Amino acid sequence: MNNVISKSIKEWLTDALINEIVGFRRDLHQYPELSGEEYETSKKIQAKLEEYGIPFKTGFAKTGVLGVIKGGKPGGTVALRADIDALPIQERNEHEFVSKIEGKMHACGHDSHTAMLLGVGYILQQLKDELPGKVLLVFQPAEELAPIGGAAQMIKDGVFAEDVPDAIFAQHVWPDLPVGKIGVRQNEMMGASDRFKIVIKGSGGHASMPHQTTDAIIVANQVITSLQTIVSRNIDPLDPAVITIGRIEGGYRYNVVADEVTLEGTVRTLKKTTKEKVKDRFFSIVKGVAESFNAQADIDYLDGYPVTMNTPEWADLVKETVVATFGHEAAPNVAPSLGGEDFSRFLLHYPGAYYWLGTAIDTEEPQKPLHDPQFKLNEKAIPIGIEMMVNVAIDALAKLEKRTR
Repeated sequence: MNNVISKSIKEWLTDALINEIVGFRRDLHQYPELSGEEYETSKKIQAKLEEYGIPFKTGFAKTGVLGVIKGGKPGGTVALRADIDALPIQERNEHEFVSKIEGKMHACGHDSHTAMLLGVGYILQQLKDELPGKVLLVFQPAEELAPIGGAAQMIKDGVFAEDVPDAIFAQHVWPDLPVGKIGVRQNEMMGASDRFKIVIKGSGGHASMPHQTTDAIIVANQVITSLQTIVSRNIDPLDPAVITIGRIEGGYRYNVVADEVTLEGTVRTLKKTTKEKVKDRFFSIVKGVAESFNAQADIDYLDGYPVTMNTPEWADLVKETVVATFGHEAAPNVAPSLGGEDFSRFLLHYPGAYYWLGTAIDTEEPQKPLHDPQFKLNEKAIPIGIEMMVNVAIDALAKLEKRTR
């Protein structure tokens, strides 16, 4: 990294800017908006970009925003993405900026992603005369709207029609890593996340005369148990795969045999071949079990986000940036997660990398995971995330510039 630029980053990453970005994050946290509804969030982003003098475009996936920072020198194009939507979760925290919107919460840290990217944009805008190329600030809606998501729609709406990224990056807060640690790896970073709905149809009746019925609850119970044999008996134990039933609904009252039960859940895998094997066995088992009980099973299986596959050279650049900025101890080796990520759809079209920013809380209270009603992130990680992403953009532009020499 250019020493002049490196020094300038420290000069611009002031306490005043950090406090401003933390405040912006807290405001978003208090007023979360669900996927596809991020209209006020989008307006706040646009207002901040205008304040910072960063040109921007709108109209991508309804509420998406694209900031464009044009460097003073010719070069490549680097995109940085932040997701902006919240989750339909009732927050159960007691801090001073708890969600004020009933049943909605930023339980996955997207409020901090958005705020940090604005901080990144501010600093890069101050350094633009030194930058060889362009930096695109991608504020993506509907990341949580699996399996549809907002990434594919942004691409379809032409977010990169005028400026095609040579590399694209995203960071995600990660409560399993301490503050100061940043995790990245080549190739598989996050899993494929499919979604399914099964409707078991039997025939109801009185609980005292089960022989006259086909008990949908009994069938559903056998389906749930049998599905778990896919991972335990059909998939290599060293090949990650998960089948989870997250929702069950059925029955009328204590003395009525249920005629219909609905099951909803998810399938997570890291390899395409494993995904297809799990999916094939899934259909065979569900249909087979239902038929064995003289019941019917209707399956709605939705292929969701693909595996988040980091481009090796750009994953290596991220790790090199971590080491150069924060030291070797800040770059632990990490295993992939089976969590799904819509950023994977950007990586299908453009090379790049996705990495984790350590945000574990440093109090005695237990750390709650992402998507938990009591999820908290350590705001001490926010300036680290800003500095990291600024440096990733600068290092990536420098790498691209060398290619053209």
